[in-house]
Amino acid sequence: MSGPYTLRGAEDPADREACFAVRKEVFVVEQGVDEDIEYDAYDAVAVHVLAVRADGVPLGTGRLLHGPAAAAKTGGDPAVGSLGRLAVTQEARGLGVGAALVRAIEDAARARGLAAVDLHAQTHALGFYERLGYEAYGPEFPDAGIPHRAMRRAL
Repeated sequence: MSGPYTLRGAEDPADREACFAVRKEVFVVEQGVDEDIEYDAYDAVAVHVLAVRADGVPLGTGRLLHGPAAAAKTGGDPAVGSLGRLAVTQEARGLGVGAALVRAIEDAARARGLAAVDLHAQTHALGFYERLGYEAYGPEFPDAGIPHRAMRRAL
């Protein structure tokens, strides 16, 4: 991995809180998503990944849903995981943190035997995900008042 940061699974409560803090900064404060819908029951069962600067400051996060937790987001296919809640702080954008998080989440999906990963991309981010091999499908739809498209990448 390149860059002045490291990635790790967010296993302990402090790492989980760091993930939630990044999500609050990006989604709630910056994008105006209602805090009541930003956090959900899936957080308890998701695989969370955290990017941190060398001094420990959190820079980004994302999560993987798999199994029954992913079914509603992936059309019910048990071989497909759901990447979501990908967030990178303003200071870390352009450092490759987002792409590194996506690849780490894909690695977690492979480790769980999944064949593909779906995600719901904000439409302004379609190009980012396309560069990482994702293909959009289906119509545009609103999520938290923000236009999205479904995307998938085979692993």
